[in-house]
Amino acid sequence: MDPGNDTQISEFLLMGFSETSDLQPFIFWLFLSMYLITVFGNLLIITAIISDSHLHTPMYFFLSNLSFVDICFTSTTIPKLLLNIQTHSKIISYEGCITQMHFFLLFVGLDDFLLTVMAYDRFMAICHPLNYTVIMNSWHCGLLVLVSWIIGVLNSLSQSLMVLGLSFGTVLEIHHFFCELNQVVHSACSDTFLNDLVIYFALGLLVAGPLAGILYSYAKIGSSIHKISSARGKYKAFSTCASHLSVVSLFYCTGLGVYLSSAATHNSLSSATASVMYTVVTPMLNPFIYSLRNKDIKRALKRFIGRETRKGQITP
Repeated sequence: MDPGNDTQISEFLLMGFSETSDLQPFIFWLFLSMYLITVFGNLLIITAIISDSHLHTPMYFFLSNLSFVDICFTSTTIPKLLLNIQTHSKIISYEGCITQMHFFLLFVGLDDFLLTVMAYDRFMAICHPLNYTVIMNSWHCGLLVLVSWIIGVLNSLSQSLMVLGLSFGTVLEIHHFFCELNQVVHSACSDTFLNDLVIYFALGLLVAGPLAGILYSYAKIGSSIHKISSARGKYKAFSTCASHLSVVSLFYCTGLGVYLSSAATHNSLSSATASVMYTVVTPMLNPFIYSLRNKDIKRALKRFIGRETRKGQITP
């Protein structure tokens, strides 16, 4: 097909999870409830951090950014899925698909980078406590977040622009609930070798690189904690990074699970179902992990809720 024909494409079909109409209401309410929990849970974390001056520290600055990115991450896919179920339509426009894919790649990359930055923050706090406040100043923290955004934008923009150069045939079904990069690329009828090369390069650089940084940070943290003589001191040091370690494990294990399930079964439905774990479930669980395992967040939430309750009682 002539590459110029790709401009004639007007829409893709998102096949979703099930063709059975009886299951559609269940899927709609399931994803709506998970989406609302994700949005309100992460908004609550952000509000608690902003409203409590005791949480105006690097660790919670990065956490508030992670919560914001998680809201955006789920908002790139779930609202469109809910709309398609509600309107009994599987259609997403060509422009909408490319846009969704771009923002999905941006926010999943930011999730990865912010988790790495948070591991670096814990490494500095535990392994270099005397230099922590000097190194992790507000300018340095802002720079780390800015660099994460720049790398994320460059990656998602390059991947999206490369997809724009592909030609597509008449069969435009995407067997997923969103425009997943790999499936969009492999639905093209033109040569995708260069696209595949860039995808694998990005995976190696932007996934393996941050993961190596996280593993290195926690190896050093583990070594530093081991050197602490008192059991109380060890517990206190470990408790400051337990929530982050849980979120990192959840993020990478679910992402790896999606990759392995799709590689082992070559089944689009099972791959789409597995993708729910890191695209929906992980951002939904993050606020619970941080609020249940973190005393500072629990204390801030209690203060905020108590303050709002008192305001409601005073207001006539």
